[in-house]
Amino acid sequence: MAQQIADRRDVDFVLHEQLEVEKLSVHDKFAEFNKKTIDLIVGEARNLAVKEIMATQAVGDTQGVKLENGTITTPDEFKRAYELYVEGEWLAMTEDPEWGGQGMPLTVSLAANDYFNGANFALMMYPGLTHGAGKLVETFGTAKQKELYLKKMYTGEWGGTMLLTEPEAGSDVGALTTTAVKNDDGTYSITGNKIFISGGDHDLVENIVHPVLARIEGAPEGTKGISLFLVPKVWVNDDGSLGEPNDVVCTGIEEKMGIHGNATCSMALGSKGKCRGTLLGEENKGMRAMFLMMNAARLLVGMQGFCCASASYINALNYARQRVQGKNLMEMFDKSAPAVPVIQHPDVRRMLLEMKVYVEGMRSLLYYAGFCEDQKELAVDETEKAKWQGIIDVLIPICKGYITDKAFEVCSTGMQVYGGYGYIKEYPQEQLLRDCRITLIYEGTNGIQAMDLLGRKLGLNKGKAILDLFGEIQKTLSAAKEIEATADMAEKAETAANKLGEVAMHIGATAMSEKVLNAFAHAYPFMTVCGDVAMAWMLLWRAHVAAQKLEKAKKKDRAFYEGQLKSAEYFINAVLPITLGRMDAILNNNGAAVEISEDAFGAK
Repeated sequence: MAQQIADRRDVDFVLHEQLEVEKLSVHDKFAEFNKKTIDLIVGEARNLAVKEIMATQAVGDTQGVKLENGTITTPDEFKRAYELYVEGEWLAMTEDPEWGGQGMPLTVSLAANDYFNGANFALMMYPGLTHGAGKLVETFGTAKQKELYLKKMYTGEWGGTMLLTEPEAGSDVGALTTTAVKNDDGTYSITGNKIFISGGDHDLVENIVHPVLARIEGAPEGTKGISLFLVPKVWVNDDGSLGEPNDVVCTGIEEKMGIHGNATCSMALGSKGKCRGTLLGEENKGMRAMFLMMNAARLLVGMQGFCCASASYINALNYARQRVQGKNLMEMFDKSAPAVPVIQHPDVRRMLLEMKVYVEGMRSLLYYAGFCEDQKELAVDETEKAKWQGIIDVLIPICKGYITDKAFEVCSTGMQVYGGYGYIKEYPQEQLLRDCRITLIYEGTNGIQAMDLLGRKLGLNKGKAILDLFGEIQKTLSAAKEIEATADMAEKAETAANKLGEVAMHIGATAMSEKVLNAFAHAYPFMTVCGDVAMAWMLLWRAHVAAQKLEKAKKKDRAFYEGQLKSAEYFINAVLPITLGRMDAILNNNGAAVEISEDAFGAK
């Protein structure tokens, strides 16, 4: 049974019926992106993903990448897929056409990436990292750096990655030991070792540009003394031609649980004393640069996890429709009754519906985060820009942390629907589960996302950011209460949203008190309940749209719209009551997790 990726009907629903993204085209910035153009873009992305990229997923998993004689090779199939991807100019969809971009709305690019990452996100990490590195050059680079690097990166001729993590400084970036010494010509000599570098080296491009975090001699300790440098694999001459290989080499690749098609490298810089780089941005401002880029990176990781869940759901749904096993429960005692597809069994239907509601809600939330970015780009004054940026900042840890948590659960359920067949490599479910698992860890573990939500985002702009988000939620609640089909669900969702406001105030106050450790012990459950309320909001929004469309819907659309109402009904009636219980636990503020002694945990 062939693996699937994303439901085009649902993609179109979110773009055109929920977010009405084509209305962005009334603004000059996005004037060319009308509905016809958007549909063409999504259609072309789907074609490339289904016809070319998807075939590389299993190959990447089984063959992986190889390091021999200092050279990393990717599967041959990767090279054709990557070439077609960059020929289609997909790498920098949202960026300025001057530098090789397409200038499209982020919301539309997310729909395209829904297909690309669903087809093989291990492969898509190479151009994804290149885009992130290019964005650093575009934002902080000098005119010369942009001239030398930017277009070649945004067009995919050259690659890019990010050299951040070190053996003794994982999430504690401030503990890094990589050093930079200024040379007479204005360049810097870089010395250090980096680990867990996704796409750190590979054979898809002729040069890779590494943004590297390092500390200039004499700089302050901790994150305040970190600077950012551009260190190309092959030195780039002033005229743009390639010079000598730089002293930055891959010393090993990790053997991983999943994403075997992406090279996760250990990198040595300056082992021969000849690694050169140029300062990117200001001295000692490297972490500020990285935080500016973190939203996009974490949104991408949320998309990666979600795409695994989306594919797993479609696979499980198709399998359940075809796999015949057991009698219908209502005919259990009829000896002559035939076996039926497992989708007729109540517990399988429960699993499928749970997968469905999370996939739909996650897609809407991810696209909505992109839509907020588009609204910010179009904002006419700084107050409005700040509003949308604040909402984005609050949503990012949820889009990364909560979504990847739930995506992994969906992938696990997708394996369960297959039964024993889901556990074997003949079917795609086990790879999706393995690949998805990393999304809960990199770009800041989900525990760090929870701490970010509580420690930084809850009080952002003196609490205005989260109040603005609640204001947007309230718009949906008010509209949904106006029609009979969604009124009861809206009331229940509003109860949960109001209680979340109470919980937010409680945990925020606790975090400012002597019980601060208690608060952060509950940061993860707090992120979970925030995510649950966000899911309820998105599903109710979808149901409200569907209810209004259903009355005049064509026959081919009726089941889809009815499905939206059932998704919201299930989540609000079966999941939100559990959420309310979690909120009670947070309000209870039990301190067992921080009060237990280390010895009391058990075996040594």
